[in-house]
Amino acid sequence: MTRERKKALLDDEVLGRALRSLPRRFPPLSVSSSLRVLASRERTRIANSGIAVADRLSLFANNLMRPLALPFAGGVFSAVVLFSMWLVPTYPVRGANTFDVPTMLTTEATVKRTGPIGSSGGEVIVDVMIDGQGRMVDYTIVSGHSVLDNEALRRNIENILILTEFTPATQFGQPMSGKMRLQLGSSHIDVKG
Repeated sequence: MTRERKKALLDDEVLGRALRSLPRRFPPLSVSSSLRVLASRERTRIANSGIAVADRLSLFANNLMRPLALPFAGGVFSAVVLFSMWLVPTYPVRGANTFDVPTMLTTEATVKRTGPIGSSGGEVIVDVMIDGQGRMVDYTIVSGHSVLDNEALRRNIENILILTEFTPATQFGQPMSGKMRLQLGSSHIDVKG
């Protein structure tokens, strides 16, 4: 057979005409009725046993749950990711530079009573660490570094801080350590947050 002859035989119109010209075949009536009897017997066998429920659940799981499992997992994963992207920047973390709204749940340390104020040698700004009992634990001179060179002025500032009574910071009503900034002048003490 030539190539053109094969192409002509495989053409859709030629193939369709050839199939339509074939005689129609019918299955024998005995085969059709025996298939129906077999189907009816199988249906009653399945209905009488407990297999029907298990088969239906298996069919349900395979046909419905598998196509929904991947979109469901993707939705849950994307919801967790988006929620964490929103939560992390808005979660309040206490640091050195926080601007909290004052509530009664937490209070900052305050000055209860000051010691005798002598000459501190000008304006000196001091960060004071206070323990849970209201006592000074440590201090850092933030501004007025000339005080570090003058032993008498440094001792005077230490005496002022040691004799000053503080009210400790509280969290949920319990005293805790805290930090506060004091501005020591020649005749006064200013408390800065």
